[in-house]
Amino acid sequence: MDREEFDLALLEAGFTIAAEKGWPRFTLVEAAQRAGLPIDEVRARFPFRHSLLFRLGRLADESAFRDDGLSGSVRERVFDLFMRRFDVFQQYREGIRAVLQALPTEPGLTLLLGAATLDTMRWMAEVAGVECSGLGGLMRLNGLAGVWGFALRAWEKDETADLSQTMAALDQGLDKAERFGVLKPSPDRLMDQASQRTGIADHPLELET
Repeated sequence: MDREEFDLALLEAGFTIAAEKGWPRFTLVEAAQRAGLPIDEVRARFPFRHSLLFRLGRLADESAFRDDGLSGSVRERVFDLFMRRFDVFQQYREGIRAVLQALPTEPGLTLLLGAATLDTMRWMAEVAGVECSGLGGLMRLNGLAGVWGFALRAWEKDETADLSQTMAALDQGLDKAERFGVLKPSPDRLMDQASQRTGIADHPLELET
């Protein structure tokens, strides 16, 4: 079993236990036992309970940032990146909901996840082409984090098979973000968009069918 298979097995067992018992009663030892994994190896790779949450976050980021034709406006790119993360979250839905329900009683974990979320938002912003420099950039990152939190609360309650309620909430959050300048394109993104428009103008016949 390679490291990815190891981690996925532990994630599956861990979030299943969290869904069954609640996050406060979850232990990595029980997750290791249910997954049939050596406890010493689990201890080495996941020294703390919240290590499981951080591994899920990295897994979701890896899916979001995978280069498979992400294109469009800044808003469209942010929408796609966020929904790719939710697609991964959906695989561990009930366990993640158990974590979210426990956060009000675990302020330390809330702070850790908040910092991890802000770091992810920086990566998201740079991939999507949001201007991140200076004080304005920091405010935009916090704005993106607010949009993510709003959509996450909708996802927590969304029972639709296609996550239509989550997508509607995300659209609503992005509407507000656009009005407040949160999705301001970076200079590089503006140059890319200008190049794309120039390319279309230079080859008008390619638009004909």
